[in-house]
Amino acid sequence: MAEKIQLLTHNSAAEYYFQEGCYITELLNQSEDHDVSIAKARLTPGTQTRWHKVHHSTERYVIIHGFGRVELGEDYSAEVGPMDVVVIPPGVPQRIINICETDLTFLAICSPRFEHTNYEDTVEANR
Repeated sequence: MAEKIQLLTHNSAAEYYFQEGCYITELLNQSEDHDVSIAKARLTPGTQTRWHKVHHSTERYVIIHGFGRVELGEDYSAEVGPMDVVVIPPGVPQRIINICETDLTFLAICSPRFEHTNYEDTVEANR
């Protein structure tokens, strides 16, 4: 059986504010494609995402524009910039902080695909 060929065009008007503290545009997240989801995330200057976990998916941040600091668990912190890739295993507490004067934009690529029911704010959010 032939695979279905698709072209999904970018719709900047589809951006929405997500509870984790950033703006999201879903580029690919379809129930019939369980293997992967791709979202563009945007943090405005001086903002950060809430501490959270994504269960059941490995998440990859691919930094497109700007600079940030990613914090994973209690012991890992690193500055990131364009074309850096951060691989976050399922269930690891995480947040990212915009440390520059422009928007921080990155792709969040999850496998299997991101589902809102797998998102969890963590106790670290109260730090």
